[in-house]
Amino acid sequence: MTISQPVPALQLHDVHKSFGKTEIIRGTNLVVQSGERVAIIGPNGAGKSTLFNLISGRMSLSSGDILLHGHSIQGKKPFEINRLGLSRSFQITNIFPKLSVFENLRCSVLWSLGYGYSFWRFLADMRDANAAALALMERIGLVRKRDVLAMDLTYAEQRALEVGITIGGGANVILLDEPTAGMSASETSHFVALIREATEGKTLLTVEHDMGVVFGLADKIAVLVYGEVIAFDTPKAVRADPRVQEAYLGSAVADAQAGAAQRGG
Repeated sequence: MTISQPVPALQLHDVHKSFGKTEIIRGTNLVVQSGERVAIIGPNGAGKSTLFNLISGRMSLSSGDILLHGHSIQGKKPFEINRLGLSRSFQITNIFPKLSVFENLRCSVLWSLGYGYSFWRFLADMRDANAAALALMERIGLVRKRDVLAMDLTYAEQRALEVGITIGGGANVILLDEPTAGMSASETSHFVALIREATEGKTLLTVEHDMGVVFGLADKIAVLVYGEVIAFDTPKAVRADPRVQEAYLGSAVADAQAGAAQRGG
């Protein structure tokens, strides 16, 4: 009896992206299983944001294919990919600044509850949407900010709200682009815990420069250098990979190893 293997949440097959004669993504392959938390790291200019834009449909592929739950999403528009179960945040906070926290979250859950575009329903009467927004607010720790305009939140609170909006549509594959950028150490620590809680049971891909966040959050790390994945493994294995040390982790790892050797001697 043949046991069927589970279909990966996301698959990238020989993905290429060029702008004119400049090739940014050069034959990237990646397989992310359902429920995995994967961090994509790499030096500036490696193509990380471009890769996110390709996966989320904001850019079209030059060649190759991307599969979401086994189905090709090549050529689909961002909103179509979102309705198939993939949602993303951006480097620059993307919220409705003049709506309250509650209103932002309620907007995010409407489509997943089947409301679509409707001009004859009163939002206050949508009990399921209101309940879902309240539950989401609790998950991201903003209950006390329910009626505060999004524009009046702190930076860290705005980022938390964006995570809430990102997962509010019911997507099971979540892309977070540099979620902790610009945060203090204490804010970052709190936010990593929030991400873990909010994405529990979901597949997570994140682009992140803070290596403490990467090693503390990710089940696996994909290292992107000049548009190619040179390593994809557990944090421990990636940390020890000489190619990664040379291409990205560099002197920080070398210094740490040198220090350890000196202490051992």
